[in-house]
Amino acid sequence: MAEELSLLLPPETAFDEDALQAYLVRKTGRSDFNMSIVRRSVDARRSDIRVNVTVRICDPAEPPEAIAPLRIRDVSKAREVIIAGSGPAGLFAALRLIDAGLKPVVIERGREVKQRKRDVAAISTRHIVEPDSNYCFGEGGAGTFSDGKLYTRSKKRGDNRRVLELLVLHGADPAILYEAHPHLGTDRLPGVITAIRGSITQAGGEVLFGHRITGIMIENGVFRGVTVNGSTVMRGDDIIMATGHSARDIYHLLAESGVRLEYKPFAMGVRVEHPQELIDRIQYHGKPRGEYLPAAAYTLATQVAGRGVYSFCMCPGGFMVPSATSPGEVVVNGMSPSRRNSPWANSGIVTEIREEDAMRYGGGVLAGLNYQSLLEKQAWQEGGMSQRAPAQRLVDFVEGRSSSSLPKGSYFPGLTPSLLHEWLPEEMSSRLREGFREFGRKMRGYLTNEALVTAIESRTSSPVRISRDADNLNALNISGLYPAGEGAGYAGGIVSSAVDGMQAAEKIVLKYGA
Repeated sequence: MAEELSLLLPPETAFDEDALQAYLVRKTGRSDFNMSIVRRSVDARRSDIRVNVTVRICDPAEPPEAIAPLRIRDVSKAREVIIAGSGPAGLFAALRLIDAGLKPVVIERGREVKQRKRDVAAISTRHIVEPDSNYCFGEGGAGTFSDGKLYTRSKKRGDNRRVLELLVLHGADPAILYEAHPHLGTDRLPGVITAIRGSITQAGGEVLFGHRITGIMIENGVFRGVTVNGSTVMRGDDIIMATGHSARDIYHLLAESGVRLEYKPFAMGVRVEHPQELIDRIQYHGKPRGEYLPAAAYTLATQVAGRGVYSFCMCPGGFMVPSATSPGEVVVNGMSPSRRNSPWANSGIVTEIREEDAMRYGGGVLAGLNYQSLLEKQAWQEGGMSQRAPAQRLVDFVEGRSSSSLPKGSYFPGLTPSLLHEWLPEEMSSRLREGFREFGRKMRGYLTNEALVTAIESRTSSPVRISRDADNLNALNISGLYPAGEGAGYAGGIVSSAVDGMQAAEKIVLKYGA
């Protein structure tokens, strides 16, 4: 008979399977059992660091809990559904359609992972940005070359657990099923994404690369198809629009096609980078991390002048990367390998941008796009009109003084000293500077000139929401068009985007009684 035990253990026991097994033998007086971890999280609130572990033990003859397999059906001749974008929302929508017997036709503007790796490398080494294949566009979307964080607070709908299970079925580490803050790592994500594509094509679905949408056909409020690459017409009755938050041309096409859009508050700011050893010392009470504890992370938030300032996409043991999607702009982001073993820790530190801020730059409902774009172009100029990022030491940024030199950092294209506090908009700069002061009070040692600040962290989420029916999930005034994922403005991150894509697919399944 299976039994669950909740334990509070030292790291050297919790993270060593043999030691954990031996502990359970002593605790239970049994040696004939199978063990599986249900949940694990580090508790570093006190100096005596412990790990919360929930384990399931059962008789050796009892079969272990298994993940329900993905049902691969032959859908090659089934009703087709167009999916625009091969990020988490698009790929998981495709898996749900296959499970129901419908054929997904995934169209992706970028390239497959293997080719995309070369394009991503060219940004860092040659400062060349390929508009359709970069850190944001291409197979797997922005998540492919990222930390692969799988933690989400979203519980509004959908099955977060099933998303994790499908990732494991496609090669992800099973630990993501029980770690409190699971992640995949940028070194493992490409293989998982490629395996998902394999499942789609094995079932008879299609994944078409190099297909940029250049037109949307709508007749009398009903979706009829898309034009790709300027001339090729793809007709269909349904499309899941999962193009991601950086596909600015798609927002313009949707607006021109009469699709109802709305401004969505979003956040922008900078990316700060500390030595990982410093963050470890702060979070682990001055003690060395040792062999078993993971690279320390942090979550910070405060209110400044009525708006939130908070950490975003914190990457322990990671790297800062160039995430521009067009020449002439600089965008910084972060990622981590699976082992999180680099000597740096970086995080976005951002603040809310409201409609009144963005409207100063014009653009109506698309004002947020203009706000992002103008500051990304400014960062390109401040960085030396290349992919070098403008940067400043952290205390210098807070105190409003220039940095005569910069500490060594992980951002491969390079850094250029810049007076960020002077050229960032006042509504952003003043809040960030006061936010950093508060974070320095919360984490003693955080506010240091060993850390550097880079600009600009601008792609945290979509500044536009595609209005959709809350029940049917189709665009509010267009039948057959289903906005999904981050680009639709209803999700944020890999898991919530995947769930949103699956939910959009489910509505199409119900529509046809599949």
